[in-house]
Amino acid sequence: MKLNLRQGSLYLQVKDILKERIINGQYPKNSLIPSEPELEKEFEVSKITIRRAVEQLAQEGYVEKRSGIGTTVLANQAVSRLSKGQRFTEYLIGEGHQLGKKLIEVTKVEDILPSISDLAGDGAYCVERLYTLNEEPYIHFRHYIPSSISLPNDPNVFVNSLYDMLYQEGIRFFRFKDEFSVAVPEPAIAEMLEIELQPLLQRERFSYDERDKLVEYSVAYYRTDIHKYIVNFNV
Repeated sequence: MKLNLRQGSLYLQVKDILKERIINGQYPKNSLIPSEPELEKEFEVSKITIRRAVEQLAQEGYVEKRSGIGTTVLANQAVSRLSKGQRFTEYLIGEGHQLGKKLIEVTKVEDILPSISDLAGDGAYCVERLYTLNEEPYIHFRHYIPSSISLPNDPNVFVNSLYDMLYQEGIRFFRFKDEFSVAVPEPAIAEMLEIELQPLLQRERFSYDERDKLVEYSVAYYRTDIHKYIVNFNV
């Protein structure tokens, strides 16, 4: 495979190709990716280029390189790590909880919040979902996505990772910003969460691409009476 310098740094091109193979399942989780000599031959680049590409994948949490063993795939999702933190949903599942996801609806909205006015000039899609924890309503999500992005017609797609879906549509995430506060949700949201109107933990997430453009915004309400919001960091 011949790479073109006009398309950017060679090691970044190699990293993106390997990442796509991991996400698409060509290199399954817990499997070994091809060795450095094999990748050098395939991409027709130097050993240094391959090593830089693999180092980038390791920094993003997709692979782990071990001397004498090789490079193992650790994660196969479009967003592997947020900083060095473990995903909250991964933590819950790891603790033995049963986590469920349900799509409420997908709508086109014209009026969006001023803080995300640069998300889309012609409105946005709102993807509304409900998470359950051990079969109890736990988190209510609203994700706002630019209307320029083509969304799948299959509703089952929306109960999986939206980040994986957006990755398949060509979105590459660069950074995230989370803001936490306490707020009273709308009556309809409180009804879905099966609670009385009351203050809840609210998390707003701003997701940016490699050009630092806002490409996804979400607001979530958590029932911390069922389970606290926990962030684990690897050091």
